[in-house]
Amino acid sequence: MSEEDDPGAPGDYAERVLDTVDLIPAGRVMSYGDIAEWLGEGGPRQVGRVLALYGSGVPWWRVVRADGVLLPGHELRAIDAYRAEGTPLRSAGPASEGHIPRVDMRRARWDGRTPGADG
Repeated sequence: MSEEDDPGAPGDYAERVLDTVDLIPAGRVMSYGDIAEWLGEGGPRQVGRVLALYGSGVPWWRVVRADGVLLPGHELRAIDAYRAEGTPLRSAGPASEGHIPRVDMRRARWDGRTPGADG
């Protein structure tokens, strides 16, 4: 079945986004903008849209906002995955609602080159 036959099928750009997410090593993350930059097209919103529509089959928790704040509504599932993978987290301050940690982008960001390489 081709994309023309299935309008809900991911297009070429979406497939490249999903393939990129699959490359992110466990314990590392890329921002939505990092992925768009790495692909050389689109932007953070386009990457986010792809993940919202098709991201359930990839490690979606490895794609975060540039400030490391967790995806609203998915924080608990993401935190479980981060802890299981050893993703560096920063504690939320006491003024933060719910005291939910965020990803430590300085330590967790992946540059898209080699597993374990600091970006």
